Amino acid sequence: MPRDIPVGNGSLLVNFDSEYRMRDVYFPYVGQENHTKGHPFDLGLWVDGKFSDMTGGWVKDLRYRDESLVTNVTLENQEWELALHCSDAVDQELDIYLKRITVVNSSPRPRQVRIFLSHDFYLYGNEIGGTAYFDPRSRSIIHYKVHRYFLMSCWAHDEWGVQHFACGRKEAAGTDEFRPEGLTGELSGAPSAWGSPYSTLGIWLNIPAHGQETAYYWMAAGTKYQEVADLNLLVHRITPEELIERSDRYWAAWSNRHHPREDQLSDEIRNIYSRSLLIVQSQIDKRGAIVAATDSDIVRFGKDTYSYVWGRDGAFVAAALAKAGFTHASMKYFEFCAGIVSGEGYQFQHYSPDGSLASNWHPWLVNGKEVLPIQEDSTALTLWALWIHQECSGDVEFVGPLYHSMIKKMADFLVRYRDSETGLPLPSYDLWEERYAVHAYTVASVVAGLRAAARFANLFRDFSLARNYDTVADDMALAACKYLYHPDLERFARSGTRKGGAYLLDETLDISLLSLATLGLVDANDPRMVRTAAAIDESLRVDTNIGGVARYEGDEYQRPDDSPEGVPGNPWFISTLWLADYRIMEAQNVEDLQTVISYLEWCSGNALPSGVLAEQIHPLTGAPLCVSPLTWSHSAFMMTVLKYLERKEELEAAARPVSPQPL
Repeated sequence: MPRDIPVGNGSLLVNFDSEYRMRDVYFPYVGQENHTKGHPFDLGLWVDGKFSDMTGGWVKDLRYRDESLVTNVTLENQEWELALHCSDAVDQELDIYLKRITVVNSSPRPRQVRIFLSHDFYLYGNEIGGTAYFDPRSRSIIHYKVHRYFLMSCWAHDEWGVQHFACGRKEAAGTDEFRPEGLTGELSGAPSAWGSPYSTLGIWLNIPAHGQETAYYWMAAGTKYQEVADLNLLVHRITPEELIERSDRYWAAWSNRHHPREDQLSDEIRNIYSRSLLIVQSQIDKRGAIVAATDSDIVRFGKDTYSYVWGRDGAFVAAALAKAGFTHASMKYFEFCAGIVSGEGYQFQHYSPDGSLASNWHPWLVNGKEVLPIQEDSTALTLWALWIHQECSGDVEFVGPLYHSMIKKMADFLVRYRDSETGLPLPSYDLWEERYAVHAYTVASVVAGLRAAARFANLFRDFSLARNYDTVADDMALAACKYLYHPDLERFARSGTRKGGAYLLDETLDISLLSLATLGLVDANDPRMVRTAAAIDESLRVDTNIGGVARYEGDEYQRPDDSPEGVPGNPWFISTLWLADYRIMEAQNVEDLQTVISYLEWCSGNALPSGVLAEQIHPLTGAPLCVSPLTWSHSAFMMTVLKYLERKEELEAAARPVSPQPL
């Protein structure tokens, strides 16, 4: 189920699903230690002797406030003559999640509405050895285990603290003790539970006829009791309303620094661009880790998650942030990269948000031969993205210490990790993490990484090293055109496997082939590249009412059972935007650029109402598939918008008549 509205501050992240249930709580790292394990925290109402959670009978509209990571949620039940207007936020400075709930009674009679908020914690990601209890000192519910504490409290009718509660074991969570479906709507008042505890707190609201009342709920996160107790006191002192509103003001100030002008793009595209900036920021840990996705539902499929840092995703996201003017965020990411690069100069497949090595499904043996279990593009793209950061920031003081500790180390590895006869990189795993070979995309990324390293060497007056990096990049680009071009098909091949003095070519059309142009190995208007792009456009477009572009021919990843015959794969946001990036590069005039708008409109049209972009969507229904949001999808949208505006400005300038210079 997609995560429609994430809210966070770089250390505490809370995700809600499409039913408006809290599903993920990460702390103290974004993407690491999911303290719910994906289990929902229910929100329910009891009124007129009936109980309902939010999963049925309620019409939901899950959005954000404009240019903010504060939510704007409406839930309406006409049969019950009730509506809820909610705002959710995580304070930017304090590890406190807050919710405002305004209940509107459209009935002509006064009513008591009882709100129930339940907590199904799996602290440290498991259900063993936890404790939940009512704390009379702070009038709150506290869940804790070892060094993880969560305090939940509330306010309503000028009354602070929890008045109605129940603590118990998870196996009793579906009973009336916690879900008051009986006539009383009462909670048991059980003050504590241990082992695998569950808890519910209740808020009673007396609402006049055709009137409304507001309640507040909050969750403080910390590593010991005193931390969460002090945070609770701060909520009392500052007030939950002010904390929500100051969060809104912060995000408005943050996101308003760099925006496309209103006359440059449609409102729909501008809105998704603005939302993408904010969604991307929500998926970044304050210590620099850029997490691919924090939607924990993917655990159902592979017993693992997307909550890791991939060098590939991180590089593309950091480059987009730098181009958008948010170089502080990209700077923190490169500091993170400096801490994870191996002694030999490469990155492994992916890392946990705290910088530790994550799970890796790439083996160290292929056909009985020892290999490096890496995707070489991750190492190369880090250099490519760091140069974009340098161009945008001009901060020599920042990159100076990285020159010897990271830049040269990575570039020297790229130089060494080559076939001495062909000049191409040695085999590694592809960007989709499925095949071991020499991939056109990997070659393009290595060339781009070496070009970036040469620019850094020139910046620091290391001219002989710069010439060496450029020479290796030149030789590699020539080798790619020699060995990875398919003369019979008159286009480039996805990859090659060395056999004797040549390569057996994989003829599968793959969207990543466009990187040969977008990463600068081949000119976009080179006839070989034009034919490659034409074949991709013809074969990878999804010919359904949904449209979009697939990753590659025959892509089975997350393919639904009802996918039509002949569809190459599910449409991906990244694939669609990469084709748009190529169209930008090949454009010769402003008119050519107009086709790019349709790609951006496709993305905005297939976003969730909240503005969230998934990894891929169903080819018939457009429903989000796999993880949602995917950080890379949002950064790709940002980058395409920025490339479009930059190219448009260049072409408009070129089309202007040159004024005669005075003698």
